[in-house]
Amino acid sequence: MTKSLLVFSRSTPAKPTKVFDTYWRFAAERQSIFFRRMEGQPPETWTRDPIIGKYKFTNPYRASDRVSQFLIKNVIYAGNQCTEEVFFRTILFKIFNRIETWRLLERVLGEISYTNYSFRAYDDVLTKARKDGERIYSAAYIMPSGNHIYGHQMKHRNNLEMLEQMMEEELALRLTECHSMSDAFDMLRSYPMIGNFLAYQYITDLNYSTLVNFSETEFVVPGPGALNGVHKCFSSLGGLTEANVIRHVMESQEQEFESRGIKFRTLWGRPLQLIDCQNLFCEVDKYARIAHPEFANGRTRIKQTYRHNEEPLTYWYPPKWKLNAKIKKGTG
Repeated sequence: MTKSLLVFSRSTPAKPTKVFDTYWRFAAERQSIFFRRMEGQPPETWTRDPIIGKYKFTNPYRASDRVSQFLIKNVIYAGNQCTEEVFFRTILFKIFNRIETWRLLERVLGEISYTNYSFRAYDDVLTKARKDGERIYSAAYIMPSGNHIYGHQMKHRNNLEMLEQMMEEELALRLTECHSMSDAFDMLRSYPMIGNFLAYQYITDLNYSTLVNFSETEFVVPGPGALNGVHKCFSSLGGLTEANVIRHVMESQEQEFESRGIKFRTLWGRPLQLIDCQNLFCEVDKYARIAHPEFANGRTRIKQTYRHNEEPLTYWYPPKWKLNAKIKKGTG
């Protein structure tokens, strides 16, 4: 075993592979690209890594991705800040998780709010978009159809019915009364079509808002991609769960970078959180398909190639993180 793998193996029974080295190098390089882009450097100078240069990978920090940035700035913190309205906008956006769908609804219906919500109006817009061949759902993860629960053949109608049920049962208010992120997760998990992964994603997004303020280090729910990534990074977990591994990675991140001589530029002093480390395992699973094909555990190629988006992006994070003033000052 090489020296670069010792930090993890000394403190846990898990056995790292060389892909675990790649995990840290990928995280640092992808984060460097984030800052190079933000600082206005031309795209051709962002990276020398041919894999990252060719394919699409998310940011190490989940909240830095374009969709999350749109959600935070244009959905959560734009509009009425009462509990009911923030919850409605957040879950409505996350059901589709697609900026273009949100903009379409705004363009046709005006301000998005629960006060003005109409199933028929929203259904008309979404049904027409589908008939016109437009994609209304993100490809990031699959939203279940729910047709066996609510009875509609069109998925978006069942999804709207689920949101209506949440609103009628005052889920927004009940979430604000939860004492932990896991309690809120359980409430979301109890609704039709929402499994463990979606419930974890939803409570993470709601936690960006002022509705709740849970610790992001409380627990993690690995998604399918992250599970694959963990098993590429470790030949044996030594009795640990994948969630245990992700927690240890978060807790030992400074030592892991230092042991490899890697300089990682944090998000203005904010270390990687559990959700970020979980996402990184998912991204490394993809990266390893090309970089380490001998660790293949199913998929052997990366579907999405990188396409430069010319639309400018000004980064802005949940005010409670106290990062926005640092961005303006340009402090790292």
